[in-house]
Amino acid sequence: MEQIRLGIIGIGGMGGNHATEIAKGTVPELKLTAVADIRPERLQWAKENLPEDVAGFDDGKELILSGKCDAVLIATSHYLHTEFTVFALEHGLHVLSEKPAGVYTKQVRTMNEAADRSDRVFAIMFNQRTNCVYRKLHEMIKSGELGAMKRVNWIITDWYRTQSYYDAAGWKATWNGEGGGVLLNQCPHQLDLLQWLCGLPVRVQAFCHEAKWHEIEVEDDVSAYMEFEGGATGVFVTSTGDAPGTNRLELTFEMGKIVCENDKLVFDRLSVNEREFCKTEKNGFAKPETERILIETDGRNEQHRGVFQAFANRILGKGELVADGREGIRGLMLSNAMYLSSWLGKAVELPFDEDLFLEELNRRRKLSKVKEDKGIVFDTKGTY
Repeated sequence: MEQIRLGIIGIGGMGGNHATEIAKGTVPELKLTAVADIRPERLQWAKENLPEDVAGFDDGKELILSGKCDAVLIATSHYLHTEFTVFALEHGLHVLSEKPAGVYTKQVRTMNEAADRSDRVFAIMFNQRTNCVYRKLHEMIKSGELGAMKRVNWIITDWYRTQSYYDAAGWKATWNGEGGGVLLNQCPHQLDLLQWLCGLPVRVQAFCHEAKWHEIEVEDDVSAYMEFEGGATGVFVTSTGDAPGTNRLELTFEMGKIVCENDKLVFDRLSVNEREFCKTEKNGFAKPETERILIETDGRNEQHRGVFQAFANRILGKGELVADGREGIRGLMLSNAMYLSSWLGKAVELPFDEDLFLEELNRRRKLSKVKEDKGIVFDTKGTY
């Protein structure tokens, strides 16, 4: 069987877990041949925990130029995703980037342009798209059977983090090191799913509360209101300070309401289109008949393995990606709009002024404080 030689740049929590799984042969078409990290202790970890034939580099670009890899996974801090992706594509390597695509959309556009110039495969780690409940929901929406969307509400607050989580690394939860908080670290998956399922809103009003629950620079509590083309509205709420937290996605359509919670899809299906019922029913207090249905799925939820497998298959010409890397800009566009709205204290239209966003971000980066890097790497397995 033909194998693709994979290098991983950044072997912290997520990158280290990916390296371990690929080295085990989780995806037979991928062979781990090299890793890179600027921290000597992580390269020492690689020597002790990965196969002897896996080469170690203290510079990601050296790994890319080494000739030891056909493809790379970028699992560095957020600001570096674009730089390494562009460099790898320009030097003929296939690229799978961890989320988020980057910190700001103007930066990510350069990455997408490099992908357009390249004939290499470019993917992004949106592993939640492999979840059977979201895949089924996407299928139902795209089929048209639900009618037009009227409302979306998503409360995703089961990201609880302690102060020690933020204190572990010098770059975490700083404007200059990470570029944001819960929206940029924990929520890229949900923001991607939101736009994947509902499309991007045309207007956003957000309130991003910085250091509300933790001693950090960036936001750890967000409430946002959204307006979509066609008149639908939405609310997105997230935090790393709620215990216990909630993950409940509720979407209302002309043909009923779907609730996604606890890995289940519950559909309250109307007997008639609500818009038609509203206009024709003579009883002012009447409601359409409703049938509650537990939606069946195929039960498959492959997560990271599914993304890796699709990436390998695409390189070998045998299938499609879970998510093309160019799509990463869409969820980032939504988080950037939320930040800008909160910073300006007013609603923001999409597309927004990307130069203004970068100006506001850089103002915060200049005031960003350098934290002590304690070199702690948490095991992220089972946290997504």
